[in-house]
Amino acid sequence: MIEERGRVLSVEAGAVWVETVRTSTCGSCAAKAGCGQALLSRVGSGAKRGFIRALTDRQWQIGDEVFIGIPEDAVVRGALWVYMVPLLGLFASALLAQAAGVAEPGMIGAALLGLAAGFAVVRWHGQRAQRDPQMMPQVLRSAGQMMPFAPEGRLNG
Repeated sequence: MIEERGRVLSVEAGAVWVETVRTSTCGSCAAKAGCGQALLSRVGSGAKRGFIRALTDRQWQIGDEVFIGIPEDAVVRGALWVYMVPLLGLFASALLAQAAGVAEPGMIGAALLGLAAGFAVVRWHGQRAQRDPQMMPQVLRSAGQMMPFAPEGRLNG
């Protein structure tokens, strides 16, 4: 579960709007000098406020500190859809155009059309996934609550 700490700004039925502060993770990574995040942090965009709607089944008050989270597999699946589907559309349409004997300018056009079709499929899937509660952030717990300790794996010595 990917977690973020935030503050409740607004309450609605079954959900809350949470304000989070995105900060740079620089200082904990070995690639400080070669990272774009470090540059953005120095320029001043390293700490921006984000507003996220998170599902909940508890009653929260405005100003409550909470942890929100989303499953890692939802993030991975989303990234695969966003990156792989347009690329697959691009390559598949270019290969089909090549197999049909289309000249190079036509292959380039077919590849661009396949890329656009891939983006359209991603948009359609994204609109469909917006209604899926498994893909939406959820309030996990109060920030004042300690998370129960559950070791994922132990080394046997």
